[in-house]
This record gives sequence, C-alpha cells and structure tokens, in this order.
Amino acid sequence: MLKTAVAIRHIHFEDLGTFEAVLSAAGYRIHYYDLGIHELWTLDPLLSDLLVVLGGPVGVYETDTYPFLVEEQRLLKARLAVDRPTLGICLGAQQIAATLGAKVESMGTKEIGFSELALTDAGRVGPLKHLEGVPVLHWHGDAFQLPDGAETLATTALCGAQGFALGRNVLGLQFHPEVDACVGIERWLIGHAAELTASGIDRDGLRADAVRFGPVLRNAARKMFAEWLQGLAE
Repeated sequence: MLKTAVAIRHIHFEDLGTFEAVLSAAGYRIHYYDLGIHELWTLDPLLSDLLVVLGGPVGVYETDTYPFLVEEQRLLKARLAVDRPTLGICLGAQQIAATLGAKVESMGTKEIGFSELALTDAGRVGPLKHLEGVPVLHWHGDAFQLPDGAETLATTALCGAQGFALGRNVLGLQFHPEVDACVGIERWLIGHAAELTASGIDRDGLRADAVRFGPVLRNAARKMFAEWLQGLAE
C-alpha cells in the first residue's frame, strides 16, 4: 500500500525538487497543496504519512497580511502534538519553530547563495552527515530560535540555527537541500528578482555556483533525505 506525502507549497517554483524522486522510490504518493488554489482547512492534519511545509517569501509574523500562516500553524500544532512525521524547509521550518513557541525574527541581513554548513555533533551522527562539506543553497532573511527540546543540527556564520530535530519524526531545515540547482536555479532568479535586486546579489555568481555545486548537492541531499525517511518512527 502506497504511503502519502502532502507538501504545502507557497510559491510554485519552491517545490520538493530532488526530493520527489526519493519519495517515489520509498513508496510515497505525492500531493501538493498550493496556497491560493487549495484551502488549508480541507487538509486533515493527521491523515498523511508525511507532511512537508515548503519555503516562501513571507515571515511567520505577518499573520495579519497573510492569514494562511495561522491556519498552517493550526495544522502543524495538531500534527506535532502526536509526533506525526513532519518536515519544514525554510519558511516551513520557521513555522514549525513558531508553532512550538520559539521566536522567529529578521536577521537584519540576507543569506542568499551557496555555502557549507557547520554541523554540530548531533548533525554529524544523523542524516545531515551526508551534507558535510557540501555547499548548500541558502535563501532567507529571517531565522528561528531553537524550540524547546530540539537539537541543533547545523549552523552558518550568519545563522546560528540552520537545522533542528525533534526526535526521529520532526525535522526543520533553514536552508534549501531540495533545490535541483542543476536545472531549477533560473526559476528562483526570476521568481525572486525583486529581492535579489534589493539585496545586490549577483545573479551570474549564483548561476555559476549552481553549475559548480548542483550535482554534488543533489546526490548528497537525496542521501540525507532518504536516510531521514528510513528512520521515521511509526
């Protein structure tokens, strides 16, 4: 019997990327819930075997402007309360942290581009070990504090919490391991054009790094994600 993976997608090009192949190989049927198309109130927070909350260009504190953030946290609260497998990436990780009472706020700067993670001891013995020494894609201006009971898995010079785990079933990642930089980076450059211009980020440098680091990131990230899926507790 196929398992189900539901991904809440806030902006179309920020999808599951290279993780889709891993989920299919592990026997998951993938369903996207697209903000602005599908209503979150129709999503049963406990039904799917895996819930993934993807990235997006808003802040968790912008609930008056983007009411879906409140509904999303309601779903996460119900799911986290019973330890159902849940993955958050970028905004998704911030939403998990905020749902658990941790503070999320602007860093005062942008972290956009490819760079390596500094893994903690906990990170080196878990699935993130596959990413050690691999430049990953960062694309954020907000950061979360660590939720109570969580383990920090990785940091960077600009951001002290790049990933956390709550047991075996909950993983929050501030960075973007899912991006297939080999083929998909141009969609990000177009979709986030205004942010890149405002931040003075060099597009050609991002393109060159995507070509340089894309293949090794894709392989390492798939290994990381596959190991995490295999370790999920019933």
